[in-house]
Amino acid sequence: MLRIYKAFLNSCRGFSYGLRTERAIQQEFVLLIVAIPLALWLGTTGPERLALVLSVVAVLCVEFLNTAIEKLCDHVTPAIHPQIKAIKDMASSACLCVQASAVLVWLYLGAARFF
Repeated sequence: MLRIYKAFLNSCRGFSYGLRTERAIQQEFVLLIVAIPLALWLGTTGPERLALVLSVVAVLCVEFLNTAIEKLCDHVTPAIHPQIKAIKDMASSACLCVQASAVLVWLYLGAARFF
């Protein structure tokens, strides 16, 4: 139990650090806070509401991973390096993919509610 508790504390520290220092994480966290009540209103069933909220949670999760990859790359070599740039670009593309997926979920369920 102690190991699980310590792992939880480490996760909380990482979450807190990201919120304090990273603009993209801050923006996506605000988006999540706004999305929760909107999802409760927009979704007509529990699974729809869950899909709406989890799509935004996924965006935040992938942004944390992207930020961690970027920070690790910058730590390994602060100089511009073609392979490091490719790694950073691929991590960024993961963010784009999950953001596009979230938009599609919201558009689909939004359209289902109004049409």
